[in-house]
Formats: sequence, C-alpha cells, structure tokens
Amino acid sequence: MEHQLNAISPIDGRYFEKTAALQPYFSEYALIKYRVKVELKWLLALGKEPKIAELSPFSQPQEDIFENLIQKFSLEDAMTIKKLEGVTNHDVKAVEYFLKKHIAKFLGNDSPKLEFIHFACTSEDINNLAYSLMLKEGTEAVLLPKLNQILLFIKTMTKEFATLPMLARTHGQPASPTTLGKEFANFYVRLKDQVEILKNFSFSGKINGAVGNYNAHQVSYPEVDWIEFSQNFITSLGLKSHLYTTQIEPNDNLAMYCHTLCRINTILLDLSQDLWGYNSLGYFKLKAVATETGSSTMPHKVNPIDFENAEGNLGLANAMLNHLASKLPVSRFQRDLSGSTVIRNIGVGLANSYLAYLSLMKGLEKLDVNQDLIKDDLQQHVEVITEGIQTIMRRYGVHEPYEKLKQLSRGKKLDLAMLKDFILGLDLPQDIKQNMLNILPENYIGLAAKLAQAIE
Repeated sequence: MEHQLNAISPIDGRYFEKTAALQPYFSEYALIKYRVKVELKWLLALGKEPKIAELSPFSQPQEDIFENLIQKFSLEDAMTIKKLEGVTNHDVKAVEYFLKKHIAKFLGNDSPKLEFIHFACTSEDINNLAYSLMLKEGTEAVLLPKLNQILLFIKTMTKEFATLPMLARTHGQPASPTTLGKEFANFYVRLKDQVEILKNFSFSGKINGAVGNYNAHQVSYPEVDWIEFSQNFITSLGLKSHLYTTQIEPNDNLAMYCHTLCRINTILLDLSQDLWGYNSLGYFKLKAVATETGSSTMPHKVNPIDFENAEGNLGLANAMLNHLASKLPVSRFQRDLSGSTVIRNIGVGLANSYLAYLSLMKGLEKLDVNQDLIKDDLQQHVEVITEGIQTIMRRYGVHEPYEKLKQLSRGKKLDLAMLKDFILGLDLPQDIKQNMLNILPENYIGLAAKLAQAIE
C-alpha cells in the first residue's frame, strides 16, 4: 500500500494511527510472528523429552538464539516468509522452511534436528495456538487497559454525583427520580462484571495432529505419553488444553470470548446512547475544543460525535464478533477451510471495539454536568412523586389511591399546590399528611444515593 488513503478498510486508513496499538497482536505480521513462536517452543519441548532420543536437548546458547528470534522477529523476517509462501502456496509451511534455513545457520544444513521442526503437526496445530496467544496478549496489553480506564471514569462519576437528584425517564417520559451517580453506577456494575470475566478468561488450544488423534505422534514414538506431553506444552504457553478435537480446535472457547466482548460492547453502546440522550436534554454540556468544528454550516454546534462514533463502531464490532462466534465452532467433518478464512478477520472486530473505546473515553472526558438544569427539570415534574403518595395511601387503607391520583395527575400539569390540597383533603392523621407533604421531587430518590456510594 503506497499510502493510507489507498486502504479499503478505514481501520488501516483513516484510523491507522488510532489502531496502531493493535498491530503487534492482530496484523498479518503478528500472526506470522506467533506462528514462529509456537513452532520454536514446540521444537524446544520436543528436545527436552528424554524418550525422543534422536533429538537431544538444545544447549542454553541455542535456546537463547531461539528466544532472540522470537523476541526480535522483524518485519523483514515476516516478508521473507511471505516470499516463501509465494512458492509453497501454504502459509505455515513457509514458516517451517524459514525456520529450517535460520536454524541451519548454527546447526548445519545436514543436522537431523531440522526435521523436528513442525514435527507431527498439522497447520491448525500451529495456527490455533498462535491465535490464542495473539488474543490473550492483545487483550491484556491493549483492550483491558482501555476498558479499565473507562471503568475508573464511570466509578468517579458515580461517587461524585451519588447524591445529585435527577429525573428518571421510562419510555422517554418523566418517572420516579433517581440520582445521576446511581445511573452511572448501573453501568459501572454491569461493565465491571463483564470486564472481570474478560480479565480472567482462559484461552485454549490443541496440538494433536491431523484429525486430533495423535496418529503421527504415536507411530513415531509410541513410548511417549503424547496426551500428557501436549497438555503440558499448551499449559506452558499459558493456555488450557483441549483434548477432544478434530483437525481444528473446537472454537467454542473462542466463541465465548467473542460473546464476552459482545456483552461488553452492548453495555457500552447502551451507555453511549444514554449519554447522547442526556446531552440532548442539556443535562451535560460538552466542553468545546477550540480547533474543532461542529458543523460545516452552523458555527454554534458542539455535537456529541464521540458517543455517536462509539455507537457506530460498537455495532460494527458486534456484527463481526457475533459472526465469528457462530461460524468458527462449525466445520464440516474433520475440517474445512471456511473457518480459517473467517478467523483472519478477528482483528477487525477487536479494532472496531477499540476505536469505540477510544471515542467513548474521549466523550466522557468532555462531559460537564449541568447541575442547575438537572435540578430545575426535576422540580418541573411534581407528578413523579405521586407514586410515593399513593403507596403511603395504600398502607393506611385509603380506597383506590392509585385511581384517585391518576384522576388528579394523568395528562395534566400538576404542581405542589394542587398536590397539597389533595393531601390535606385525605381522611388520614395529621402526621401522616405531613409526611406526604414533605415528599418533594428532589428528596424522593429512595436508596439511590446509598446504592451509588456503595459500589467498590
């Protein structure tokens, strides 16, 4: 690609710089690098198995060379492998040939150890472990820190505005009051639960041969306990082992990962829409950036574009992630290639997610709470306390309290004077009436403040 303007996908064009943090984990280069890592780790593990007599353990200097290749694997190395792929027409075989040539430099071209590279493996053995490592390390290094930043901001807003009374809306209509902090708390708790699942997610893998039965392993070295050996190898990579597979890793676990991200993204989409809505109501004022333009024709505009961008990217991300989750666990007989084609796009779903997290965080940092308007709006809707009045009336046996207040308030502009006259006309003790009169929109918040202050 001569220039980013030639990119078909905005991820690699318009948003190239914003998604750069994901490139070491989800690019074509990254996939090749992780394949190299798995191949070399497998070779080292084979060398340490005493029952594989033909492959003696590698010396520490040789292990250091392997580790150096993994750590310093370069774009030039990846390009060399791509050139080999042009000859082999097979991406994993190209990695094998690259490693043979590289290792032959210090072992010699005739070393029998060279033929233990990719020993008893099918390409899917290498690929599934490479993808799991990519996802594991990319999630830990890039996605989780940004999600934790969003969580921290929401928690701060929850605590700061725990006691600020606010008009709630159900069906878009005025409803029983809440507090601004409690509404942030709702999102905080939901998001925290799902991020915790993502944080503790166990990525899985398999390395059991062409159809999952260790066929080549067993006929070559029947004295080796290949089930235990492969499980220990996968565990050493920080992954969990899948023992029962066809040629491909079942991908049920990968589907679970995608669905976890989808749930996170859905929560954040919900938040983005609510923040957009509260902004349109004037509850939030967005801090203007002097160099930005809100509209090409209306100079006054400060638009909630960050929440809109987040919403759009979250939708795109979930479309991709949901497709991956439904497609990847399905493969004809022992294996077909459709999943391999699809999984290459997993970085797209994660990149759209990450773009959304960046936009949402940018929007959150622009929020300026308009406390005066929030309080004024609440005081303009006296009718929202009729729920509490009629519930007290129920307690003390007043006949048809709901119906009486419905007749008084539904579809009408109710004020405190009208409500006071109604309460004073009730056949109830004076102290009960006084309790009712003390209820105001700004103090009818139930346990909202307590709930908001209690989050951890």
